[in-house]
Order: sequence, then C-alpha cells, then structure tokens
Amino acid sequence: MAVPVQDIARQLVAAEQQHAPLPPLTETYPELTTGDAYAVQLAAIAHKIARGARVVGKKIGLTSKVMQQMFAVDQPDYGHLLDTMAVASGGEAPMTRLLQPRVEGEIAFLLKQDLHGPGVTEAQVLAATEAVMPAIEIIDSRIRDWKIKLADTIADNASSGLFVLGDTRTPVGHVDLRLVGMVLEKNGELVGTGAGAAALGNPAVSVAWLANKLAEFGLGLNAGEVILSGSLAIAPPVTSGDVITVQFAQLGSVMVKFV
Repeated sequence: MAVPVQDIARQLVAAEQQHAPLPPLTETYPELTTGDAYAVQLAAIAHKIARGARVVGKKIGLTSKVMQQMFAVDQPDYGHLLDTMAVASGGEAPMTRLLQPRVEGEIAFLLKQDLHGPGVTEAQVLAATEAVMPAIEIIDSRIRDWKIKLADTIADNASSGLFVLGDTRTPVGHVDLRLVGMVLEKNGELVGTGAGAAALGNPAVSVAWLANKLAEFGLGLNAGEVILSGSLAIAPPVTSGDVITVQFAQLGSVMVKFV
C-alpha cells in the first residue's frame, strides 16, 4: 500500500503550528522508506511556500559521528531552510515557535555559483563558495520525545527549527575548514567543543554530499543559497531564558537568546 505522502506532510505542518508533536512516523507507517520521507519533506515545504515562505538554503544533518550515535543512524540527511526560519545574530528565538529545541554550532556556506550533482567535488564546492560564516542551527522535532529513526527526521525536514547566521563572512581561501575550532557556550558555561573535521572530515565534503544527494531528486544548490554544513559537537537542549554563544577560530561568533 502506498504511503500517504500528502497526509503525512499535513500532519507535520499541523504538529508545528499546534505545538502538538506526533508519535514516530516509522511506527504509524512502518512501510515508510527514506525515499518516501524525502517526498513527505518536499510536500511539507511546498505547503509552506504556498503560504508565502521562500527557500533560502539547505541544511545537512547527521554529519558527525556524535550526532549519528545520538540518534542511532548511519548516514547524513538534508532539509530546507526557509526565510521564515531565520533569526538575526544577537536576536531572540521565540519558544512559541519551537517544541523541543536543541542547538548546534555549524559552519555555513554562502554560494556564489550553482552546484548540481552528480559528481560534485570538494574543490568545486570551495570554488562555488563566496564566504563561510559562523552559524547556530536550532534543531527541533515534531516527533514526540525525539524518538526518531532516519525516515522520521528526513520527513520532518531533517529536524530543522530555526537558524542564526553570524555577521562575519570569511573567504574560504583564508582558512583550512578542517582545522577550525568551535566552542559552544550555554549561559556562559562551556557545553561543547568541536572542529570542522567533525562534519564528514571537512564541511566542504558535506556540501558536496548534499549537491550529489539532491541530484537523485532532480534538485541542486543555487547561487545565493546558504548551506549549513552540519553540527560539529553535541546538540544540548535549550529552554526560555537560555543564551547560546558559539565562537569559531578565524570565523567569528554568533549568539541567540531563547524567549
């Protein structure tokens, strides 16, 4: 029996709007494949675009071993970034828009050229990148208690919530992204450290993976898009009143407060 893609997409959108998480999709629909899940994701994004949202980029999830182990998966995934998900650095992230948020420190890529797979390489990613920026991804799940398998998180837009970009833009030729260190602080206390190499060995490799994965669906990366290349450390939970600061060697810092 075919998976009801449009119905699942509507359920996920309603769960976000009504602040009412769903049981795991992989329990309700045990036949749900990763291919089905990406179709659900695209359907939910199309629903939001129809209501006025605009795609401004993509995010890559589950790139680090620590995050794969945390959610018991063995491969990355991706989701879409919408203009409605952006929060200014130093700004406030409203808990009214979130269910069970966690935060990740990531290196963001701003593209100046299109990237269409298959066969995109790390070198092509770097050549197509205008600059890199510090970023915080606020991940969230519309699945109750984060009880997710790979198909659950894919369908749920790779567990995306909001994102925050730092103000500093650094040309990629000025830094070895593998060696960029990151410090994540919650309310002034150190809660996570990492380096660029945590994202598939190099954040540019993550972006290449994404371009090639998108090609399977007839999609690509476009000039002007922002790409979040994956978490470099654990993703601590946050609640109202928390202040998150992420500092990157050579790339600057980014901060957000939850209200």
